[in-house]
Parts: sequence; C-alpha cells; structure tokens
Amino acid sequence: MKTADLIGPALDWAVAKADGWKDSQLAALRKYRCDFSTNWAQGGPIIENEELHLIQRPIRGGKSGTKEWFAEGREGHEGTGPTPLIAAMRCYVASKLGNDVNVPEAL
Repeated sequence: MKTADLIGPALDWAVAKADGWKDSQLAALRKYRCDFSTNWAQGGPIIENEELHLIQRPIRGGKSGTKEWFAEGREGHEGTGPTPLIAAMRCYVASKLGNDVNVPEAL
C-alpha cells in the first residue's frame, strides 16, 4: 500500500512497525490501544523526536479554500493528510519504511 494512502489502523500499524515494534507486538496492536494518527499523546512525541515540520496549505488542484496538512522531515521525507497527525505519521513512516508498505490485509 502507498504510504501516502495509509489511514486509521493501517497507518497506526505502519507507525508502530517504523518505530521498531516486534511482530508479536504488531499482532496485538489494538491490545496496546495505539492511535498514533489520532492521539496527540502518542503521535506528538514522534513529531518532536523526528523534528517534523507541519504547515497547512491549499490542496493542489482543489477547490478554493480547501486545505491539507503537510509534514516534512529532516531528510526531505514528506507526508500529507487531512489532519496534522495523519500528515506527520505518513511522513514518519515514509522516512523509516519508504513509499510503499506491506500492511496485513486484516487492517
């Protein structure tokens, strides 16, 4: 799956994988109640540690007034999304795992 398209549990799984979680932990992700892409207490420290920069900008080719969030990392990795956490977590995953991620079908 394209990192730019990750959302919800698939994005949270990819963040955990990028963060170095073991396979047994990844299998029990819901048990750990990890919501990196929606919970600032979980995603915020990643933004700080990775020194991600966030801005809101107009959507390219979108209707007038529509905006998206854009995140950029230290090494030029990027992520976009409808919220700052989603954009930042996509950027983080891209920096660690690349632009394509093999997410389990169950997610």
